[in-house]
Amino acid sequence: MTESRLDDAARAAWLAYIGGLKQDEIARIMGISRQSAQRLVSQAMAAGLVKVRIDHPVARCMDLAARIEARFGLSLCRVVPSLQSPEASGLAVSHATGDLIEAHLSRDEPLIIGLGTGRTLRAAVEHMPHLDGGQCKIVSLTGNISPDGSTAFFNVLFTIADKVRAATYPMPLPVIAASAAERDALLNQKTLATTRALSLRTDVRFVGIGPMGDAAPLLVDGFITQDDLDRLQSKGAVGEIVGHVFDAHGALLDDEINTRVSSVEMPSDPPAQTIAAANGPAKIAAIQGALRGRRITGLITDERTAEALLV
Repeated sequence: MTESRLDDAARAAWLAYIGGLKQDEIARIMGISRQSAQRLVSQAMAAGLVKVRIDHPVARCMDLAARIEARFGLSLCRVVPSLQSPEASGLAVSHATGDLIEAHLSRDEPLIIGLGTGRTLRAAVEHMPHLDGGQCKIVSLTGNISPDGSTAFFNVLFTIADKVRAATYPMPLPVIAASAAERDALLNQKTLATTRALSLRTDVRFVGIGPMGDAAPLLVDGFITQDDLDRLQSKGAVGEIVGHVFDAHGALLDDEINTRVSSVEMPSDPPAQTIAAANGPAKIAAIQGALRGRRITGLITDERTAEALLV
């Protein structure tokens, strides 16, 4: 089978087994007949590409990833095939993210792995198998408490604790404190010293990127008010990483919300590898801001988002 044919077979297999699409849907997306789609999936099976995951990287995705790495100075970019909707593509992004987290946990050397929060990261951890993390340590990069005092639903540390045998270190703090003074007082607790120290010494971080549009996760999940969002938008807010809000150039906003965030600092040109998982039209501006501000060193996304980032 030629490399081009193998590439088409891998794409068809991805759409079938990861995207869960039927043969006529695959045919429509790829612009081929239903019979051709069926043959490509069969050829992927015969070539040994289909196991637990797709073993052949799709050439177009590899090209997009290489271009994004070059343009934005990233050390890593993974691009997965886009599916029928941003939500479905997000599931594929989460699978790729879970695979990468698993790969880090399976290394011989012990690592300190930092985890942010968000829907994509939670889905990534849910996708992972049960495994032994050896001497790795997993630390939360952000608070675990919602405004009403309950566990933040999309915080992933407790989810990964059920999947991975490794030491985990939560951050029992509100994601955004009531005031800057309260934040400082909470962060100075001696009981948090170990977690805070580990969060600053991570070998790799996995984070989500939240948009700051009208349906911003910080608003939807109750961490900020509508007045807060309106004010942040008026100052040019486009995105946030673990609660730190930034503008289109990736600069942190001069706003009291950022003084109340209990999350670990997310500086430009971070010393630790910082990999973001994000996709979809609603997040384009936020991802671009994070890239321009060099808030991240790696990105996992889908084809359509990658194409938009390169325009």
